[in-house]
Amino acid sequence: MAGYEALLTPFRLKHLTLRNRVMSTGHTPGYPVDGMPLERYRLYHEEKAKGGIGLTIFGGSSAVSPDCRAAFGQMTVAEDAVIPHLQAFADGVHGHGAALMCQISHMGRHAHWNAGNWLAPVAPSALREPWHRSHPRAMEDWDFRRITRDFGQAARRCKEGGLDGIELSYSGTHLIAQFWSPATNKRTDSHGGSLENRMRFSFEVLDEVRRQVGDDFIVGARISGDELMEDGLSAADCLEVIRAVGRTGMVDFIDVMHGNTIDYRALAVLMPNMSFPQAPFLHLASAVKAATDLPVFHAGRINDLATAARAVEEGHVDLVAMTRAHMADPHIVAKLAAGRPEDVRECVGANYCIDRLLGAGEVQCIQSPATGREQTMPHTIERGRGGRRVVVVGAGPAGLEAARVSALRGNGVVLFEAGEETGGQVNIAARATWRESLSGVTRWLDGQVRKAGVDLRLGAEATAEAIMAEAPDIVVLATGGRPNKGAIPGAELAASTWDILTGAVEPAESVLLFDDNGDHQGMSCAEFMSARGSRVEIAAPERYAGVEVGLSNWPIHLRELYQRGVVMTPDLRLVRIYAEGNRLVAVLRNEYTLEEEERITDQVVCEHGTLPRDELYFALRPHSWNLGELDLDALLGGRPQALVNNPEGSFQLFRVGDAVASRNIHAAIYDSLRLCKDF
Repeated sequence: MAGYEALLTPFRLKHLTLRNRVMSTGHTPGYPVDGMPLERYRLYHEEKAKGGIGLTIFGGSSAVSPDCRAAFGQMTVAEDAVIPHLQAFADGVHGHGAALMCQISHMGRHAHWNAGNWLAPVAPSALREPWHRSHPRAMEDWDFRRITRDFGQAARRCKEGGLDGIELSYSGTHLIAQFWSPATNKRTDSHGGSLENRMRFSFEVLDEVRRQVGDDFIVGARISGDELMEDGLSAADCLEVIRAVGRTGMVDFIDVMHGNTIDYRALAVLMPNMSFPQAPFLHLASAVKAATDLPVFHAGRINDLATAARAVEEGHVDLVAMTRAHMADPHIVAKLAAGRPEDVRECVGANYCIDRLLGAGEVQCIQSPATGREQTMPHTIERGRGGRRVVVVGAGPAGLEAARVSALRGNGVVLFEAGEETGGQVNIAARATWRESLSGVTRWLDGQVRKAGVDLRLGAEATAEAIMAEAPDIVVLATGGRPNKGAIPGAELAASTWDILTGAVEPAESVLLFDDNGDHQGMSCAEFMSARGSRVEIAAPERYAGVEVGLSNWPIHLRELYQRGVVMTPDLRLVRIYAEGNRLVAVLRNEYTLEEEERITDQVVCEHGTLPRDELYFALRPHSWNLGELDLDALLGGRPQALVNNPEGSFQLFRVGDAVASRNIHAAIYDSLRLCKDF
């Protein structure tokens, strides 16, 4: 494929030939069951193998010892019971032509003490770890012997499991890197002080791993190119460490990452979202490539295909990792090889995947609801019996997905959109300061809808009469919602976040933003207004602002808000608004003391999610077979909808997305995929 040849070129890694230069790095999606990689986890990686990836590494931060389990849902390689599951995993991935490795690690102090086996974390020194708030104990001589042996046994299990290799996690503030870094290693014995001493443990582990797996098995190491941490290892220090690891002759590749995970801010940098440029840390891998003869891999917000191709073509890396990109589309390589780059659903950097993992315990992609649901949801829509007439109303993410899937199933689809462009609420969200990339979600859907031959009618108001004139067999209402300012006396005096972001209402000089939703909308609007010179206070009834925003995005919002002087006041509920002269008075009540206080301001903006636009639904409902009812058992069981509540009806009627209730982009697209895949 012109322009992407570098990505599609095979690569020789020791005795192993990888079919191309695209990989997925070791990460944990939270899919193991009791620490074991079962069917859900296997199918997630098999899909990437089906999609043509060269190498996929699973088991991010897999635990080698019983005292490092369950920090964030990772799997275990600390017991022989895992071997049959590894064998099944290897058979599945190898069966689709991809190579498979497992990342093994000990988390050290980067773990909870009250999870897994309830054992105190260990570390080089007894220094509290800020993110997990753990108080580790300093390792003793028997800990070194135990954990070194555990690494070796874990490597043996991976080899017996039929994997192509392992990756030692020597980075990301895991145990080995905690020894390397002067910020976390304050020892004065043989494992502290000089760099040689601080690296001693990592060499002991390497020796034991090689003793267990031999010289022929592939062993790599993931190492930070710069810890980006005060008192930590600089880029120059990390190069010295990497050279020393390379000189052992026991490592077959270096997987270069960046940063650390010591706190929330560092986590947001480690997992760069859409506020970062493309490939912001590629220079670190490039420096390692220039300083060593070892193969070099790298990941870090490389979701743009042209950037990925240049990284390989220009010699910065040997393999380019597109991990989050494969969550959005596991078939990237196959589409490139087929000359269809326009069909690749590119990652937009929303980091919903990371935020879901750290919040709900499992990875999910904001725009690909089949990711992690391969047991029940298809990534590729197969043509069905088709032949039906489907009318979809609303061209936001839910409506676009409904139209796309329905058309690919072989149905004739009409898509009504009252506006002059597709996108729905995504267009509003993308107006915020650093969230423009969200528009990529609906831009891809728009292109796929047009390619599928959907009759897209922009600027067309869908009335009940217009819909019924199409003689539909199925009607899907994706009419979305309208902004909800909440049931607050005086709410008519307030603006909504939509009013501000769309430009319908100009931000005033002083603004009180009451956020009773807690997601991106309120914080984004506050940033938008403060960037235009408004003095903004966010009041929220929760214990902090943005309570629903995930941990990899929340620090970016806070950075922007603090830099612009936005005041954030928790624990206050807006109870009424009234006018006083040409200004407004907002009455706020403390959630715990119930005491009231007032703010005199030029403008009040309220964010309370959305209310469904349901007038059309209730107008059509009496004319439908199912009277709008959704058979939940059929939906969850993957069967077509067949309810007939009204024999006189002429079509099936369904609602999806915010036309049902205020939720998010992922929920809207998932609604449509799991419903329409059975049309």
